[in-house]
Amino acid sequence: MYKILVVDDEAKIRAVIREYAEFNGYSVSEAVDGMNAVGKCREEEFDIVIMDIMMPRLDGFSACKEIRKIRDMPVIMLSARGEEYDKLFGFELGIDDYIVKPFSPKELMARVNAVLIRRNAGHEAPPDVLAFDGLEINILARTVSIAGEKVELTPKEYELLFYLVQNKNIALSRDKLLSDIWGYDFFGDDRTIDTHIKNLRNNLGSYRDRIVTLRGVGYKFEA
Repeated sequence: MYKILVVDDEAKIRAVIREYAEFNGYSVSEAVDGMNAVGKCREEEFDIVIMDIMMPRLDGFSACKEIRKIRDMPVIMLSARGEEYDKLFGFELGIDDYIVKPFSPKELMARVNAVLIRRNAGHEAPPDVLAFDGLEINILARTVSIAGEKVELTPKEYELLFYLVQNKNIALSRDKLLSDIWGYDFFGDDRTIDTHIKNLRNNLGSYRDRIVTLRGVGYKFEA
């Protein structure tokens, strides 16, 4: 069972995250501020930390720096601020994800799952060719084929498909797809993702249903 440390000075937010995390089979500990979180990380090991940024005594960014001196564990930051500067600063610190409040607890759990999968699979070299029945994705050649026939995709369609496949069976929000594929300097909106998904599905033909729409969340690739 994975152990999560939830760090937030708001008891209601800690309670909501605990409820959803325990429902998903995680063991949960809580900390009320950054100092408390650092102390808990000295005492025991956690598989992942979910931490608010704006907290008394020691903010989330500072706590993250101190925790990283003690143990190497993934961190997801929570913040009511969605400014690019805060996100970039967090990623420069080495955080694994950044979620803006208010957030969907279901999406948060999906991101926790995705971070843990990536972290646990981090040492394994990915295969050169990913195959799903007759659908084949050649990573080195950046080609996609169906039943041996090459499928013409735009570079962004390929990146989108490969990202979905890399995170197969994981719910991915539109914001997550935009930030990870298009980058934080992209000024488009959710319709960009929807348009590319539509085109990608059309190109995948009989495999279009592998890309599943998750109402109110985003998309996932069903392996």
